[in-house]
Amino acid sequence: MTAPIANPWIREIQAYVPGSSKGVGGKPPVKLSSNENPWGPSPHAVEALRAGAGESHRYPDGTAAGLRAKIAALHGLDAERIVCGTGSDEILQLLPMIYCKPGDSVAYVRHGFMVYPIAARRAGAEPLAAPDRDYTADIDALLATVRADTRLVYLANPNNPTGTMVSAAEVARLHAALRPDVLLVIDQAYAEYLDSPDPDGGLALAAAHPNVLVTRTFSKIYGLGGLRVGWATGHPDIVAELNRVRAPFPISVPALAAAEAATLDQQHVANCRAWNREQRTRLAEAIGKLGNKGLNAVPSEANFVLMTCPESGPLTAETIHKGLAEAGYITRWLPGQGLPHALRISVGTEDETSGVIAALRAIAEAA
Repeated sequence: MTAPIANPWIREIQAYVPGSSKGVGGKPPVKLSSNENPWGPSPHAVEALRAGAGESHRYPDGTAAGLRAKIAALHGLDAERIVCGTGSDEILQLLPMIYCKPGDSVAYVRHGFMVYPIAARRAGAEPLAAPDRDYTADIDALLATVRADTRLVYLANPNNPTGTMVSAAEVARLHAALRPDVLLVIDQAYAEYLDSPDPDGGLALAAAHPNVLVTRTFSKIYGLGGLRVGWATGHPDIVAELNRVRAPFPISVPALAAAEAATLDQQHVANCRAWNREQRTRLAEAIGKLGNKGLNAVPSEANFVLMTCPESGPLTAETIHKGLAEAGYITRWLPGQGLPHALRISVGTEDETSGVIAALRAIAEAA
């Protein structure tokens, strides 16, 4: 007898590994490994979530019409050009299945979000990692990576896990140089951490061109990561294709209620943006003061800081990662993303940031 055999391109996938949430020695850890909002969601979202739980015996609106209307009003978009999903992850993963076939390729920037190569391989496409420059997307290198069989280009902006960002002019240049049949996917998961409502011009490009899609999420600044709510906007034809293949009920009743309430509390979003900037600056400056130890902070526009470490000696990324875990702070060591010399540290509250800075200093001084 033979057992079911997976397609060979599925076997090539390296499964996504989320940030750890387990402490050392049974102590409750401070989780700084998954870029979550440490201040949590809007109280209005929590209230709506509780109220929505009472309707959990009903199927949700699969089209998320109410949420799409509120997103459209907030961002000045057409609700008919918006699609919602189980986090932006669902949308990102569906795109190669729609536009690629085995033998095609998908381009992205190395040291980018690991969902991109997974999504490509799920469709039997080849992921092509373009070189970056100083941990930042290199538009010329990305364009040089695109082949005749490339159907999709992913660009996370700001980028995860580096936190760096390219300008609106560079994003526009990338789009202008792509063939019309190549879909440019701009992942704006961290866009709300910047002051501009469209910091890289992605929303404007998606409104004007048939081959641009922008994705956003409620998992980051909105603090609803546990509810899995995301959305995308682009040409009606792209939205229609996504609606053909998405889950029939991608977002639960309580999650829809919470996300709708969250969009209406922009004061909470503004507060989280300001708090994040303050604590991110503290963390980056503290790392900068350890530059004589070989530690450096990559400039970040998101809610985390990528810290680079010496590749050998007493202060490697792996050593610091273990030391911080022993002190009760869970960070993200990134050998699986080609960054074995780096740690990604999510921005925490004032107390959490003070604690991880003190632990980091102690580890550096001990070395």
